[in-house]
Amino acid sequence: MPASGLDAVSWYRWNGEDLELTLRVKPRAPKDAFIGAEGDHYRVAIKAPPVEGKGNLALRKFLADAFGVAPSKVSVIGGEQSRYKRLRIQAPRTFPIPVEPRLQ
Repeated sequence: MPASGLDAVSWYRWNGEDLELTLRVKPRAPKDAFIGAEGDHYRVAIKAPPVEGKGNLALRKFLADAFGVAPSKVSVIGGEQSRYKRLRIQAPRTFPIPVEPRLQ
């Protein structure tokens, strides 16, 4: 696929072997789940409340499990106290959402 086709998807990007996601997180949801792409972010629902870092911790664990990595391989790189967040997943092994493979 040409690079211009990838530019249309702005909610993720590859940084070397790491995947960076832009998410909109809905806390206090009935279950942890990927909801879907919406413009320049991907919507995610998390059961945990956004209190005292519990939401971010639950989000990191959910993403780690979904992408086949340890929770220590998932970090919040922007939006720590916002519903809109940027996260980095180091060398993901599985892809639960539609992500183009990184270019070699």
